Amino acid sequence: MNTPRKFAVLGNPIKHSLSPRLHALFAQQTGLLIEYSKQCVEPAHFCDHVKQFFASGGSGLNITLPFKEQAYALAQSRISNRARAAGSANTLWQENGEIHACNTDGVGLVNDMLRQHIILRDSRVLLIGAGGATRGVMPALLQAGCAHLHIVNRTEEKAHVLAAQAVALADRQTQVTASAFSTLQGSWDIIVNATASSLSGQILPLADSLFRTDSVAYDMLYTTDGDTPFLQQARNAGATHTSDGLGMLVYQGAESFRIWNQIEPDAAPILTALRTELTRSI
Repeated sequence: MNTPRKFAVLGNPIKHSLSPRLHALFAQQTGLLIEYSKQCVEPAHFCDHVKQFFASGGSGLNITLPFKEQAYALAQSRISNRARAAGSANTLWQENGEIHACNTDGVGLVNDMLRQHIILRDSRVLLIGAGGATRGVMPALLQAGCAHLHIVNRTEEKAHVLAAQAVALADRQTQVTASAFSTLQGSWDIIVNATASSLSGQILPLADSLFRTDSVAYDMLYTTDGDTPFLQQARNAGATHTSDGLGMLVYQGAESFRIWNQIEPDAAPILTALRTELTRSI
């Protein structure tokens, strides 16, 4: 009898996560036998929890809020170029008794935008937030060739710290700026919410003028009961192209699955199936 490989996603909160169902669909598609659970972890116990998971035979972990920077630190020097550029990690595995890390958030976001024919090259991109989620996608957005990347955050100092890191990664043609919400101006081609505001139902302090009718509003989070508050806010301000982060979840998960199992699943039909399941459950 084959023994299933064990995987999990760690976060706090974690109840909303669809990762177990997502990876079950990947396993079904590829013919692999796996077990995948979601585990809520207290911040003080994160490192011990990860070590215990691998010590007990676990094969791989996805990491979500608020642990991506801790996951990066835990892997020390055994990190991928993507994780190093981001300074955070969302995918962990073990080789020869040592924990390794990668960040698949950026490739997940960009691949989902490509699926939706969202043009990143030469676009003006507003990135909301300065935490691990922002760190994860910032290098990929720069690599995709955006013309201007602006980071906005409640604590302005954190936004400027990330902007300085982005300048080091960006092409010389890319403008990188930062601000607090109170001084945010202009209008943007693409506005990406990389904060956890949608989990708490929080409305962000964004002026309607930041959105145009042809602006893309993208929330990296998703809900299981309809639109996120950020997407509702964007539509009320006139944006006509909105997207939650379900596609990003699927594409970043597909890359994690490939890293762990050396098999690349076909993400597009899995996204369709997952979206259909969510629609039926509402």
